[in-house]
Amino acid sequence: MDEMNQERNDLRYIEIGYNVQYYRKHMHITQEQLAERLDISRQHLGAIEAPKIVRPVSMDLLFRIADELDIDVRLLLDFHSNQLNNVK
Repeated sequence: MDEMNQERNDLRYIEIGYNVQYYRKHMHITQEQLAERLDISRQHLGAIEAPKIVRPVSMDLLFRIADELDIDVRLLLDFHSNQLNNVK
């Protein structure tokens, strides 16, 4: 994978983390509560949600997160960053 594609994917993972955090907070669920429901560590979920940290997420985990938050998985993949548009 070339550097520009990797940079774009990294930004996507960061945006997924922002989206997970947004919908989790909207549901008034703590990281610890969601992590427990997902059977992952709170540290792992924290790394997914952390700004500026690239933490790849499997599709399986993404589906499970969406199910636990009772949202359509597409909402977690809704990218708004202008940075993505600047990566050619």
